[in-house]
Amino acid sequence: MNGRLVGVGLVLGVAFGLATACSGSSSDSAEMGAAAPYEVEDAGGAGEAKSADQGDRPGAGRGQDISQPGVDRTLVRTATIELSAADVGETVGRARDIVTTAGGFAGQEEVREESATLTLRVPSDRFDQALDELSELGKVIARDQKAEDVTEKVVDLDSRIATQRASVGRVRALLARASTVDEIVRIEQEVTTREADLESLEQRRQALAGQVAMSTVTIRVGKAAAPAPRQEESSGFLAGLADGWGAFLDAGAVTLRVVGAVLPFLLVFAVPAVLVFRRWRRRPTAPAAPTS
Repeated sequence: MNGRLVGVGLVLGVAFGLATACSGSSSDSAEMGAAAPYEVEDAGGAGEAKSADQGDRPGAGRGQDISQPGVDRTLVRTATIELSAADVGETVGRARDIVTTAGGFAGQEEVREESATLTLRVPSDRFDQALDELSELGKVIARDQKAEDVTEKVVDLDSRIATQRASVGRVRALLARASTVDEIVRIEQEVTTREADLESLEQRRQALAGQVAMSTVTIRVGKAAAPAPRQEESSGFLAGLADGWGAFLDAGAVTLRVVGAVLPFLLVFAVPAVLVFRRWRRRPTAPAAPTS
């Protein structure tokens, strides 16, 4: 009897152990199966992560309507001024001083004796004042001003940056849970790719912010023509004599010009007239009739 009880107990113990092992392996398999789709989705590339995370994007892109009048607009302002000045070098130097005083700086320059072109960066809040001061450096030939609305670009970049940062964080969490060398290598490659995409987005956002904060002014300066020297009017006997001599020379020049214009016609008509006249003089006269 006791032997049968011992045998039954051994059978039950083995069965319980098998059941526990099966349940443990099933739970491990279920956990790996649940983690695998997420890992595949994150390892599939940045494009899949972006499409899967559209619902997690910040409310800046969907929660507010940036077309409403109450939303602050983000503008990139540029201007072009064409000037005419007597001294090109001096005008360029004064333009630099104006921009530096306003808190900006001079960028690309191309200065020659007769002309110059320079690019200036001015803080956006001092843009209008700087334009007025620069326009007073010479005679304004042309002045153009533009403003590009980049509000949608800023909102889109901010949203994509936030999404990409969240994606990098999730992939890093997967890297901490990786257990094999193959998983670690694959996830590290994905982390590198997504961090590079995030850095590219951040650089684009930084460049756009720089264009918004500092407006661009392009100045073209041309040298103005020097005015003709003014001659003082003379008076007195010598002045009258000079004026009379000048009038005489002018009259003589006109007379000679008229003679030169008429001379060909005189030659054409005078030669035949002289020949006819000579022939007429040589013609014998008729003898007088005898008287009775």
